[in-house]
Amino acid sequence: MKTIKINFILTMILSLAIVSCNNDDDGGGGTPPEQGLDGLITADLTLDPSVTYNLSGDVRVAEGVTLTIPAGTEIVSAVGTGNYLAVLQGGMIDIQGTPTNPVVMRSSSGTAGSWGGLLLCGNAPTTAGEDVTAEVGGLVYGGASASDDSGNINYLIIRDAGAQINADSQYNGLSLYAVGSGTSISNVAIINGADDGVEFFGGTVSASNIYLENNEDDAVDWTEGWNGTLSNTYVVNTIQGFSTAIEADGTASNPTIENFTAISSTGGLAVQMKAASTATINGFTATGFDILFEFAGTSTAAELVIDGAAANTADDAVYASSPTNASDFAWATDNIVGSALPANITSDLTLDPSIEYTISGPVLVNSGATLTIPAGTVIVSDSGTANYLAVLQGGSIDIQGTAGNPVEMRSVDGNPWGGLLVCGNASTTAGTNVTAEVGGLVYGGNNDTESSGSIDYLILRNTGAQINADSQFNGLSLYAVGSGTSISNVAVISGADDGIEFFGGTVSVTNFYAENIEDDAIDWTEGWNGTMDTAYIVNTIQGFSTAIEADGTASNPTLNNLTAISSTGGLAIQMKAASTATINGFSATGFDLLFEFAGTSTPAELVIDGAAADTADDAVYDTSPTNSSNFAWATEGLTSEALPANITTDTTLDPSVEYTISGPVLVNSGATLTIPAGTDIISESGTANYLAVLQGGSIDIQGTMANPVEMRSVDGNPWGGLLICGNSTTTAGENVTAEVGGLVYGGSNPTESSGNIDYLILRNTGAQINADSQFNGLSLYAVGSGTTIDNVAVIDGADDGIEFFGGTVSVTNFYAENIEDDSVDWTEGWNGTLANSFVKQDIVGFSTSIEADGTASNPTLTNFTAISTEGGLAIQMKAASTATINGLTLTGYALQFEFAGTSTAAELVIDGVAANEGTTYNTSTTVEADFPWIDN
Repeated sequence: MKTIKINFILTMILSLAIVSCNNDDDGGGGTPPEQGLDGLITADLTLDPSVTYNLSGDVRVAEGVTLTIPAGTEIVSAVGTGNYLAVLQGGMIDIQGTPTNPVVMRSSSGTAGSWGGLLLCGNAPTTAGEDVTAEVGGLVYGGASASDDSGNINYLIIRDAGAQINADSQYNGLSLYAVGSGTSISNVAIINGADDGVEFFGGTVSASNIYLENNEDDAVDWTEGWNGTLSNTYVVNTIQGFSTAIEADGTASNPTIENFTAISSTGGLAVQMKAASTATINGFTATGFDILFEFAGTSTAAELVIDGAAANTADDAVYASSPTNASDFAWATDNIVGSALPANITSDLTLDPSIEYTISGPVLVNSGATLTIPAGTVIVSDSGTANYLAVLQGGSIDIQGTAGNPVEMRSVDGNPWGGLLVCGNASTTAGTNVTAEVGGLVYGGNNDTESSGSIDYLILRNTGAQINADSQFNGLSLYAVGSGTSISNVAVISGADDGIEFFGGTVSVTNFYAENIEDDAIDWTEGWNGTMDTAYIVNTIQGFSTAIEADGTASNPTLNNLTAISSTGGLAIQMKAASTATINGFSATGFDLLFEFAGTSTPAELVIDGAAADTADDAVYDTSPTNSSNFAWATEGLTSEALPANITTDTTLDPSVEYTISGPVLVNSGATLTIPAGTDIISESGTANYLAVLQGGSIDIQGTMANPVEMRSVDGNPWGGLLICGNSTTTAGENVTAEVGGLVYGGSNPTESSGNIDYLILRNTGAQINADSQFNGLSLYAVGSGTTIDNVAVIDGADDGIEFFGGTVSVTNFYAENIEDDSVDWTEGWNGTLANSFVKQDIVGFSTSIEADGTASNPTLTNFTAISTEGGLAIQMKAASTATINGLTLTGYALQFEFAGTSTAAELVIDGVAANEGTTYNTSTTVEADFPWIDN
């Protein structure tokens, strides 16, 4: 039976239900009016594009009836397997969309698989027979008319289809049951489907210009002897677990596929041939798939002819002959859904900085299109390897950040995402039109001066998602990018792989900042030969790889003014495979190893300041003037209550906020950190956590007796405390490196000022780096006499309370309680004054109340009181250090003095005479009651 017979009365009732539905509009020109669409359509019906149609149930176009859907019409389906639009045998559909006004069919929920999509049932041949019943909806299809006409479809978008009836039966986006060659189908986009995008069940229909995005089963599927043509198809999959781009099944009817492009960012299978089905493909491009072909059952590669030859099943086979590009489908993809960036940007698009945009899946800026991102725009990506922003060959990006309003891209949850990738046409030793290790992206050409756009003031956070052990995303990946591209002021922060990586190309970068990058902060390969001017790298995390990794051909890029700082040791520069480089201006501090030359590389291939790299253990490089203050635009500001890693402009804390330290906090040259009375700072414990004032920086702690400032660890375990690095004199020299944090100190200005400290309590300090290096409570590195330090208490410290490394600074009113090493320690020629000190020891096994070491610089201590309830040693003089103490009280110690090495009692003058173990010392006027503010 070729027609569906229905009771006349029921037919009329259903027909009237359609034509007499609510036609009210909203009367105000706002939200479009809505109208129901359901039941059997038994008379020709033309929809109104100004109305949104709500599809409910199985809407069927009966035999002899035409449903006309004008351009711009939207049909919204209810959710469930019983909701679909079907054209029955002998019925017709006329979808009249245009590029600017496509017809849209979608579900009300926006969820993949939430409705049944569009089904056409024709009278063309199918190997299943005639008048057979479809697996869905009980629909009848199949006949003997190869030229059967079911109508016309042009510029149609179908979303969210593919509802599942059961394990064996599912709807598709567009289901074509024995549809004949008289039917015209072109410009169809099927997006976000839970089953196949388009499936041909026999028939002779042809289709052209088909776009298929993120369909969970097969993008294109045929069976039952379909033998039409499919022209100009583009498939993109950014989801995990899809089945194929093409599944071919059934009789060997040999349909023809012209210009088929398929891209996957998640691997998977491209083409599956089943049951000896055959096909001819002319023009085929497939990138990003784990497997190109699978021949199931009796199928063989000979049954799939591509560009005149049997499919090439070699592991390294490459297919890139289809010219079909996502830009052909701008009409379907160039729209932003809410704040979500579209998967394919195929024409110029400018974002709105007042909107926070989201990335879910790859966002591809296609050839001929420019994505413009104004200053202040924020883009938040889903985490994971499927989420990134890529500029394809011929595409362009224009990031217009400013110092006051940078553009920021980050992940939604702090976990790694794919970052920003730019693919150019410049030269690379990998070749021309090669495939990237990530995303199946194509790059490389012979235009070294090509431009992929402009990037200025961009912050990238949380990048570096890992695809597998050998392939990872970076913060900024530059694939064969040409010198016409402008890149300046880029910061990559907290990256799980490289910060910036150059894959060949000729592009140059100015002002690059990298912070806590787990692999290489800067990496290049494949013959990059551009320039990097002014770069600053800081690592406060354990286990990073390098500041620079250089690999590949000896293309000799130039780096001007590179500063790299590590507080956790590690390797600064690794040269591999005889790569070469020239560095003009290089400073590196805190690394265990400056250089590693792997394979055939030698120091001669790395020229620094005009000479081969110096691999001596005591080599020092400090010629770069680059400071983190160059990157205040990227590093300033508090994240919630967390102190920033780099303070590069004047910053005043809020005493009503409890601040946290996670990693080093560095107050840089030219910046002052002001900490008002009553402020609390809580640090994570461990050696990577401390507050340091660098040379030229300043601190102003404004505590009061009633409201001291307090710094402590979060769990009572040791942290790194407060360190100040000055430019005063030290016997260690000038610009020397501290034993902790790779900090630089020492100069020739004994009167310099590093700021002010008043009423400060330090608790739980003294984290141990190794057997020879520990943090203290307050570490004063070559601090000058212009610095004022009054009313400081260090309590429960695992190393020294206060230690002076040279310098001329003086301290008044110092309190130390239960310090495990030395309460007061000096070395390297400190010659300031310590007045009014009280040391209290109630723990077993401490070292001393005073340890004096180094050159005989003779500092003066006035009114020093030390009390022990556990015996121990009071004062140790080492290496002929000298001191004068006016007013000393020592109580409870087993031994008052120890003179180590060449030291003698004559070098410690107490109240005008040499120290004497037999003397009782009780002349200090300082008592514990002088420090009541400690308990406030």
